Amino acid sequence: MQVSFVGLLVCVAVLVLARYSGGMLIIGLIASQAFGATALVTLTFLGGSSPLIYTMFAALLVMAVTVRRRIWFDLGSVFGSIRPVWVLTSLMAYAIIGAWLFPRFFAGQTAVFVQSKTRGAVVEASLAPVSANTSQTGYFILGGLTAIALCVLLLHSQRIDQVRRGFFLWCGLHTGMGLVDFIGKNAGAGDLLAPIRTANYALITEAVEQGFVRITGPFAEASSFASVSLACLAFCYTYWRKTKSRLAQWLAGILLFLTILSTSSTAYVGLTLLCLPVAFSMLVSVLRGRVEREDIMVTALMAIGVVAIMGISLYHAGALEPFVRLINSTIINKADSASGHERTYWNVKSLQSFLDTSGLGVGFGSSRASSWPIAVLSQLGLFGSLMMAILLGVLVGGLGGMREWVDPETEAVVTSVRNASLAGMIASSLSGGSADPGILFFIALAVVCATKVRARRTMTAFERTAWHQTAAEAT
Repeated sequence: MQVSFVGLLVCVAVLVLARYSGGMLIIGLIASQAFGATALVTLTFLGGSSPLIYTMFAALLVMAVTVRRRIWFDLGSVFGSIRPVWVLTSLMAYAIIGAWLFPRFFAGQTAVFVQSKTRGAVVEASLAPVSANTSQTGYFILGGLTAIALCVLLLHSQRIDQVRRGFFLWCGLHTGMGLVDFIGKNAGAGDLLAPIRTANYALITEAVEQGFVRITGPFAEASSFASVSLACLAFCYTYWRKTKSRLAQWLAGILLFLTILSTSSTAYVGLTLLCLPVAFSMLVSVLRGRVEREDIMVTALMAIGVVAIMGISLYHAGALEPFVRLINSTIINKADSASGHERTYWNVKSLQSFLDTSGLGVGFGSSRASSWPIAVLSQLGLFGSLMMAILLGVLVGGLGGMREWVDPETEAVVTSVRNASLAGMIASSLSGGSADPGILFFIALAVVCATKVRARRTMTAFERTAWHQTAAEAT
């Protein structure tokens, strides 16, 4: 095991920021997601796996909840009132069993894609146990335990403000480091964030796409940066629309700028998909005759952008040529590129491995795909995919009918967190290689489930009080 001094300094800095923000564990866990290529240690006994610093904060949170005096009572309350936790626990157990059993039971019966120890690239090989079965399953189990621990904390005390501050700190750090990377590379200063990339990842940080420098921020590649940018953008935009927060508005504008300039196909396709519900909500507002000032602002900015593009093209026909080449390279011709063919092949073979294992899956961490749903299907099989779909359905449903039983600020935070997670899932569906939905998914799941239970308790208490008052008046 090799400890990274830089990674340790980053952890200390995040702890200090989280402590100053009023919630060391919850805020620190959320904010640590901003460092997407910073590892505290490298585990040589697990094939060089280097857990990111969020894993340390997640482990601290789980341990802090475990040593609580009333831990068994708290866990009983969580399992008794939050039914999706039972599904999550079952999925965790299935993932552990499958990661150990399936690569051995189906060994040599199907082809998978694994990280080569000698070539440092993803290669095709026959199914067999690999170190990723342990490491990837470990990350997934840690995420599930984190969700349960957060449910304990959120269910028994009002900590939604810590969640809000944590997400704003995360978005602020991500935006700030994205700007540093953008300015540094375009000013000729190079990769200024290279010292904090301590994870044992293949780094693609100096790439250029059609003359545009690719923004990677603190991540290992542009697509990872774009995925997190979409999640942060979804949080800030939703919170701005619900609370009119100026901070969220400015962060959303800068994040949109960075997402567009990231030159990632994940960013462009994901941004297009995210615009669909925004456009739909604006259309509903128009049909209902309740057009808000923010709707007019967004529409006006879009119109100004279209007019500006048309004006530039008319004034100088070749001025937009670099942007046209960029769009052709990252979106239109992406499927015909070598990378596009390779990733399509990964997905096809991953689906084939699902069939070769009779729908049971190859086991968590056994292979790599290029789309999160396909990775889930190939690694967890049909049974595991159904449980994952149930949890995703809980997240999509959000507060549902319980929305009216929470205060507006809580509803804004929960909805913003949920939308951030869903935006991250969209990005993972475009380019994610692992079946692990990521720590953001587990955080959002806990926030939604715990808040929904608290809202239900409020509703029940109100109805009970109203019934007693009615009975008293009748007598």
